[in-house]
Parts: sequence; structure tokens; C-alpha cells
Amino acid sequence: MDVKRTVIVVMIGAALIAWLAAAATSGNRDRVPPVVLKSSAIDSRGDALASEVARLHERLRPVETPRQPSRNLFSFASSRPRPAAPVQAPKPALREAPAPRPAPPALKLSGIAEDTTPEGPVRTAIISGLGQLFFAKEGGNITDRYRVVRISTDVVEITDLADGTTLRLALK
Repeated sequence: MDVKRTVIVVMIGAALIAWLAAAATSGNRDRVPPVVLKSSAIDSRGDALASEVARLHERLRPVETPRQPSRNLFSFASSRPRPAAPVQAPKPALREAPAPRPAPPALKLSGIAEDTTPEGPVRTAIISGLGQLFFAKEGGNITDRYRVVRISTDVVEITDLADGTTLRLALK
């Protein structure tokens, strides 16, 4: 059995060596032809385009320098003189300037609450402004300057106590 095993191992080894030798040698059947790079149609069109661009750049160069510019493109004034405006008589100055009206207060009607009583609805105006939120009923004051005169379903009338003007705030 030892001889038989030795013969089998030798036969397998010889087959393996023959197979490796066949793979290592170069034959004519496995030879790959060399790759030849051909210029494509795109490359030839690119060359033609580059020569055309160079020709156009050459054509755009000025041949002569202008002698005197006919106009200044950056000046918007006309070179012709304009006729003088007719002189008007000065208007008389006002003797008293009207007193400037104070700016309206920065108050906004945020909402209206309504309570139903036997005498009728009692409304409370919710007014925001001056960094605060005010709840006022008719006849009530908003700060020391404003008083609520009337509250309807969507409008509140307040009076400026300093000058007596009435201001209407409406829901938006």
C-alpha cells in the first residue's frame, strides 16, 4: 500500500507541474493585440472649434484706435445747455405753523369680552399697548391719559384726556 500511495502522489504532482508549466509558457493563441488609440470625431471637432475661436478672437481686436470719442457712455448729462427756469416770486411765509399732532398711541384692540346681565350686555375691552394688557369697561381709564367712552361689538372709542381727541380702535 505504501508503493501504491507513493505512485498516486507522484502522478498527481507530475500533473500539477505539467499544468503549471503550460500556464507559464506563452503561446501564440493567447496573444492580445496591442490597443491602438484612434482620434475620435469629437476630438477633431474640438480642434476645429479651437481654431475657429482663435480666428474670432483675432477678428475682435481693434485695428485702429478711435481718434476722438463721439460721446461718453458713462455721462448722463447733455452737452447742450438747458434754458434757465423762470424765476418765481417767493411765496409769503406762514406766520404760525400749525401745532404738530402727537402720534396716535400704540394701542391695539385685542378683543372684547361680553357678560350678559338683566340690564343688558356688559362689555369689557381687552386693549394691548405700552407693553401691557388692559381690561377696561365703559368709563374706565387706560393709564392716566385715556378713558374708554363707548364699547360696541367690534369698536372701542377712547378719549385722550390731554387734548380731548377721540380715537377709535377696531378689531382686525
